[in-house]
Amino acid sequence: MRIEDVPETGCHIALTADERTRQAIAVATGLRELPRLEAAFDVTRSGHDGLRVSGQVSATVGQICVVTLEPIDSDLTELIDLVFKGAHAALADEDVTVNVDGEEIETLVDGTVDLGALATEFLILGVDPYPRKPGAVFEPLALPEPGGGAFAALAALQKKPSN
Repeated sequence: MRIEDVPETGCHIALTADERTRQAIAVATGLRELPRLEAAFDVTRSGHDGLRVSGQVSATVGQICVVTLEPIDSDLTELIDLVFKGAHAALADEDVTVNVDGEEIETLVDGTVDLGALATEFLILGVDPYPRKPGAVFEPLALPEPGGGAFAALAALQKKPSN
């Protein structure tokens, strides 16, 4: 979305990812599947050279439980509230977030905000890196008794006096 395409009163944009897009995102992010990905944005002007994007990304993600290794699905919602401004001369070659007056400022790329990329980024931030099925508890394997193990018999032979 370009600055000049946003009316003074702002606009509302709703996105729903199609099957092909969801499959590509699932593969790129290591998800088992991504049956639903939606985003709703309110885009308003922020000063003469910027945009404010607020809204949310919601999705249903399919993953594998890290404890049981069974497939699980979960719903996630990530809230978005970002301000984008034109690149300043000092930051023209850097892709960084600048903190101005306590507010994080993202840099516009050619006067544009890619809402699809923004939705994908917040989806990735919201995905649980260690998903667990409800009630799944990791129980570590029992360690052998101290002094036991495969080499315990050899250690005992070494300690016996020889005749």
